[in-house]
Amino acid sequence: MWAAAATVPRMSRIIFDTATTLNGFLADDEHSLAWLFAVDGGDDPDETLLPQGATVMVEGSHTYEWSLREWDIVEQPGKWQEFYGDRPVFVFSTRELPVPEGADVRFLRGTVAEALPALREAAGDGDIWVVGGGDLAGQFLDAGALDEIAISIAPIALRSGAPLLPRRVESDRLTLIEARQVGQFARLVYRVGQEASA
Repeated sequence: MWAAAATVPRMSRIIFDTATTLNGFLADDEHSLAWLFAVDGGDDPDETLLPQGATVMVEGSHTYEWSLREWDIVEQPGKWQEFYGDRPVFVFSTRELPVPEGADVRFLRGTVAEALPALREAAGDGDIWVVGGGDLAGQFLDAGALDEIAISIAPIALRSGAPLLPRRVESDRLTLIEARQVGQFARLVYRVGQEASA
């Protein structure tokens, strides 16, 4: 008689999923995403463009502050639920920042590698969604912790701003697993492999 196979708990995937301009910027020079909401479908994204299995969100302080400011969330905390739901949101920041009433916001001050155990524990069997910014996603990549990069490319270009991923990443680390059109957006998804040993 065969013994039952041991159940191995699934480790959370860490996904950098974001929208970018045609020329690779996440935000403009003022850290604003207003360009995205000017694109048809940008303010009400197709559900298939959002990570369905994410139970935790991670972002940098610029992304967090912009969200609070843009939607006046501190004064209207009900909007938090509309954008973030009940998921815990981890924010990497060295500064004290406001927290909307009722929001589950957890601030991190250390490195990505130091934060991984807390992120994985909070995620449980779900995925970890790195929302932004690009340098923070790069830190996950540097730590060998990023599993997937999903980008929705909008038909707009900016003169300058915050780059999508300010790192050199060789092509042997990225495997294209999806390419499709979603309205005005081109959706590309890459599986991330580990960096080759020197």
